Amino acid sequence: MLNDTLDYAHLRALAAVLRTGSFDAAAAALGVTPSAVSQRVKALEERMGTVLVVRGQPCTATEAGQRLFRHAEEVALLETGLARDLGGAETTRPTLRIAVNADSLATWFLPALAEAGDALFEVIIDDQDHSADLLRRGEVVAAVTAHGAPVQGCDTAPLGALRYIATASPAFRDRWFGDGLTAEALIRAPVLTFNEKDRLQRDWAAGIAGRALRCPLHLLPSSTAFVEAALMGLGWGMNPEPLVAGHLKAGRLVALDPGRPLDTPLYWQSSRIGRGALAPLTRAVRRAARHTLRQTG
Repeated sequence: MLNDTLDYAHLRALAAVLRTGSFDAAAAALGVTPSAVSQRVKALEERMGTVLVVRGQPCTATEAGQRLFRHAEEVALLETGLARDLGGAETTRPTLRIAVNADSLATWFLPALAEAGDALFEVIIDDQDHSADLLRRGEVVAAVTAHGAPVQGCDTAPLGALRYIATASPAFRDRWFGDGLTAEALIRAPVLTFNEKDRLQRDWAAGIAGRALRCPLHLLPSSTAFVEAALMGLGWGMNPEPLVAGHLKAGRLVALDPGRPLDTPLYWQSSRIGRGALAPLTRAVRRAARHTLRQTG
């Protein structure tokens, strides 16, 4: 058990190394020398009796280092919220680590960041079905997630649903689905997939066929490239309605089955410890979501 308080200059050095990935970058962020950062991290490791940072390119945290990093982030959030509550000037802008799925970032989330005040943001891209795991591990303080059940220690709020439409170019549709949208055609037609976590196309195709299908995949981890690839006839994919509405109206893209959109409910989960510091962002996220997402309530 610790018998005295932690040195927060040492904690800030550790957090800076893990946030930036190197001692040199951490030194630049803190306005000190790399040697000073190294000495502070080493002193903290000696204090804790364990290695906290795996030196490499980039530097990463051990399990103990991650726990201390999370503690340092929580303290920074508490101090920011306290300063705001007391009406005092904040000496530093907090860096908020947030997990967001790529399609939200490409369609509605950036306006929320622009409205959220003077905080700095470190946005981690992860699938909405998996971003809650980052919250559970304490790697982020808030996340856009597909899970409505609150992660322990977090507040949750429904945001609405992001609608996806199975889209392709007219030429692609005519080539691969000229005889109809059948299971046999879906097994042959190339499909765009964001990454291995992306289940949208698989779930939609399974709904059409009544069973799981193995389809030929293009892995393409970019929301905007997804749309461009569909326009070029590379494959079909589930594209967010806000990104393709203009292309559908102009006929550059077609919906493979207009009566089968796929609505993905999204939620905002955020740390209760950082509630005060996160409040401006939470309000901005909920406003931005109301303008773009489909509201079911």
